[in-house]
Amino acid sequence: MKKNLIIVESPTKSKTITKFLGRNYAVSASMGHLRDLPKSTLGVDVEHGFEPKYINIRGKGSLIRELKSEAAKADKVYLATDPDREGEAISWHLAHILGLDDTELCRIEFHEITANAVKEALKHPRAIDTAMVDAQQTRRIIDRLVGYKLSPLLWRKVRKGLSAGRVQSVAVKIIADRDKAIAEFIPEEFWTIRAKLREDSKAPIFTAEVNKKDGVKLELHNAQDALKVETDLQQASYKVEAAFRKNVSRRALPPFTTSTLQQEASHKLNFTTRRTMMVAQQLYEGISLGRSSVGLITYMRTDSTRLAAEATGAIRDYVKNSYGGKYCPEKPNVFANKNNAQDAHEAIRPTSVERTPSEMEAHLTKEQYLLYKLIWERAVASQMTPAQYEQTTLTIGAAGYELKATGSVMVFDGYLRLADKKELNEEKQAEVPFIKSGTVLMLQKVLPGEQHFTEPPAHYTEASLVRKMEEEGIGRPSTYSPIIQTIQTRGYVVREGKKLMATELGVKVADMLTGYFGEIINIPYSAHMENELDAIAAKQTDKEKILADFYIPFEKLLEEADKVIPKDPPPLQLSGEKCELCGKDMVIREGRFGKFQACSGFPLCHNTKPLLVKIGVSCPKCGKEVTERRTRTGRVFYGCENYPECDFVSWDKPTSLPCPVCGKQLVERRDNSGNVKYFCSDPECENAAPKHVGRKKKVTTASLADGEETEKSGIAKQKKKAGRKPVTQKRTARKSSGRKKKE
Repeated sequence: MKKNLIIVESPTKSKTITKFLGRNYAVSASMGHLRDLPKSTLGVDVEHGFEPKYINIRGKGSLIRELKSEAAKADKVYLATDPDREGEAISWHLAHILGLDDTELCRIEFHEITANAVKEALKHPRAIDTAMVDAQQTRRIIDRLVGYKLSPLLWRKVRKGLSAGRVQSVAVKIIADRDKAIAEFIPEEFWTIRAKLREDSKAPIFTAEVNKKDGVKLELHNAQDALKVETDLQQASYKVEAAFRKNVSRRALPPFTTSTLQQEASHKLNFTTRRTMMVAQQLYEGISLGRSSVGLITYMRTDSTRLAAEATGAIRDYVKNSYGGKYCPEKPNVFANKNNAQDAHEAIRPTSVERTPSEMEAHLTKEQYLLYKLIWERAVASQMTPAQYEQTTLTIGAAGYELKATGSVMVFDGYLRLADKKELNEEKQAEVPFIKSGTVLMLQKVLPGEQHFTEPPAHYTEASLVRKMEEEGIGRPSTYSPIIQTIQTRGYVVREGKKLMATELGVKVADMLTGYFGEIINIPYSAHMENELDAIAAKQTDKEKILADFYIPFEKLLEEADKVIPKDPPPLQLSGEKCELCGKDMVIREGRFGKFQACSGFPLCHNTKPLLVKIGVSCPKCGKEVTERRTRTGRVFYGCENYPECDFVSWDKPTSLPCPVCGKQLVERRDNSGNVKYFCSDPECENAAPKHVGRKKKVTTASLADGEETEKSGIAKQKKKAGRKPVTQKRTARKSSGRKKKE
């Protein structure tokens, strides 16, 4: 008896779905795309309607033969790839490979991998949406044209081996512009003055801050001005001039979109965008719950805050039963989408609100549990009543000065019932008593003026870059993480802690591309192109027109840039050292992992070595200087310049400061918020730094050796027999049930 064949993208998803269906169904995985444009040629016929020339991806031959064999035996073939443009394109390619008619009802889609969702999808098959396929192909073709036409220009004008991207270059430019603004920022001094007041000797004390003088905003820029205000306030009498009390509601945030999930996971869990999407994919594709498997969350690539009516009802019932009727609003909470949202899918939510995080914890890795808890709580909180605060504001007069005291106290927690203690502590509630207007106050104390300096804009993090791209309309939910990964892989951006910073190479490439191709590589054009792709998917315009409108001016810009951009490479910068192999001068070159030293006799001499960046601190072991280096992943570490004779290495930055406990050298460590803390470099000292979470092995000389090998890359490929990788945090955690790890 013939079976119906369902083809999905991943083996995990196929295993989950197999358990839902009976013997009449077989489920196979395509492992992603099976066809793509060739790597060796452009693969796009620009003279004949930009026709793409697809070929089967190398290495997928045996899988294609296996799928063809299974399809030939099947009674019916259903294509069940992801419900987005990329998934639609994969189904279209599968139909071509398997000889299916894409106008037949062979395509099914579901937004959650549960038994009901899959069985319901099988009842409503449809034809492949060629408009969505055209939108995906248009993006792919434009990116291919930009990459294969611009990259050779970069090879000729900047350095061989570089690559260009339409959206990635804009992202690098955004980061580079922020870095420039930070470098050029000039801090300004300002002071704040506060006073502690009370109504009488038995009344509670509260704090008020000076903000005006004779009705004009008070600006204090030096200690002398601040001291004068302090003196005036010491001798003044205080009276309440106005008092207001009002109730303020704080509404719950909407359920997660891809962007907000990536931002919140970065903020609360310290996850990178790549890590967030990897774990979310695991939760979506299916988790084993003993005898059964089920997807725990809905599709995680979405820009919509909408929840299905059925899901909303289930969440509201759960809230009433678990927390009481006062926590459930009379009507469901509805959240507006952003103007450029496609709203093709629901927001990210649990497939069943009854699967609470505490019940699922035994079946999940630590990472899966943390992310599932984040998604579950956000979805449930979105259908709870607002938190209520009582806000009091006092305006106080004193010798021509105006002081303000504002307090806010929570009177009903509402959706914050789900918040943990840390989040509640961040509310920073300050109680200010309500005192009637005209009441004379007692001065308890004028606090010493506090000196402040204006802060530069913060470096972009992965989370804030995602927010910026979303605000500007650059990219779509499925592209945020790949864009950030690509610009780091290419060496245009490095990540230090949470900060993203453009490298010298990244700045050079971004400036060149946005300077000579500013008409197409900029924020407005990138956002415009996303809207054009949406229009193609909505059948409001056609693929050929959009491609022609892009390529014709792009080709002219390419020709002009090739003539205008100087061909002579920049002069080589001598490092001041001689090559120990041939005696020629060593020069400074720049590779994927930053600057390094190379012999000027290349290609006759292939000698390379790290360019040591000294930090002006002595090595605690041998007294030589400590240098800053980078691992293969771009992470900074520190080691002695006298390596391998001296094996000192450290993730924390050494300083010249002495430990107050034992007198040995202090090291500097930044926490996730960017705050600097100092610890003793001696692990035996009571002031020693706590161990890095998740790192069970010590940093070794092998780590340092690998770091040197990393820095050498730029001319020669890295040796296959490299040393161990520097120890990094493990990406998986053992299940609480004691079973083996999941990769």
